[in-house]
Amino acid sequence: MGGRRFSRARMRPASYPVGVTGNRERSETSAAEQAYLLAIRQSRGGPPLSAADLARRMHVSPQATSEMLRRLSAAGLVTIGEARNVCLSPKGNHEADAIYRRHALAEWLLSSVLGIPWAETDPEAILLQSHISPRVEAALDELLGHPETCPHGNPITEATALARPPGVPLSEVDSGAQVTIYRITEAAEEDGGLVSYLEARALRPGATVTILARSDSTDSLTLDGPLGRATLGLRPASLIRVLEGEADPDLFHKVPGYTD
Repeated sequence: MGGRRFSRARMRPASYPVGVTGNRERSETSAAEQAYLLAIRQSRGGPPLSAADLARRMHVSPQATSEMLRRLSAAGLVTIGEARNVCLSPKGNHEADAIYRRHALAEWLLSSVLGIPWAETDPEAILLQSHISPRVEAALDELLGHPETCPHGNPITEATALARPPGVPLSEVDSGAQVTIYRITEAAEEDGGLVSYLEARALRPGATVTILARSDSTDSLTLDGPLGRATLGLRPASLIRVLEGEADPDLFHKVPGYTD
């Protein structure tokens, strides 16, 4: 029992005020609040997101969503319109991007360094993102080679999204075309079965595929990929973005010292 002893005061983690991102500061938003901010962020650039839509996305009751929105609105993180449409405020956008950056770094660590399967990285990253300090965040960013996207190809910041080509839905590509898998969108990431299938068929960002057949009548698309033929429904295919031909390899991040 002669080992070094630490008091509770010395072991207590630092407390950080909301919205500040200095070297020693971190948001005090709860894990639940962070999940809501990321869900609202995901709708950015798409159709209006209603409170009811958000409740369905979060798999919670409308009452629980209303209570959370009141808290986020009081913190100045969201705005709620007359039609009950929900948007991030400028402060909320900043906070959501900071959360997503930690989330993406955690995904890279889990997938490329620790070898965790794709379908498991998103829920694990959600558990980690609120516990990454600024010091660890900076160290992870250095270790992982300063990624600008998550492992699924989604831009970490709005500035990066604006600077990169948008890509087109895989579901809209004609038979015979050769394309490069560019992004597995955040909406696709929510489908663990789809992500597992894509990983098993090596259909990840940077993979070149040829469309063999596309059928509206059977609602399916067949392609030839790195591991042979694969078939997707048109709706799942619509959640995958591709670029024409063989895309520039520099668009696809690789963690230094690690292989996929």
